[in-house]
Amino acid sequence: MKLDDQTRLELEAAAFRRLVQHFRERTDVQNIDVMNLAGFCRNCLSKWYAAAAAERGLDIDYEAAREIVYGMPYAEWKTRYQTEATPAQQTAFQNQGGGHD
Repeated sequence: MKLDDQTRLELEAAAFRRLVQHFRERTDVQNIDVMNLAGFCRNCLSKWYAAAAAERGLDIDYEAAREIVYGMPYAEWKTRYQTEATPAQQTAFQNQGGGHD
């Protein structure tokens, strides 16, 4: 199927919004779990968002992008939902490269 650029952009934006909504709803899923399975996490998504804004000359820094992705300031999310990584999670993280984009 051939889509015009505007339709493609709108579909991509809708998919992004749904991904962010899903991450906001699934606070039980830790970033390390997503990193270990998919190679990216909420923080990566935040960095990509901030980079896209910067490419367009917009002043949205990493912390502001994190708030967009997390739906609240990162420090608040971390206090409410983040758990200590297990040794198995940490080992898997190190084995897959141990870093974010």
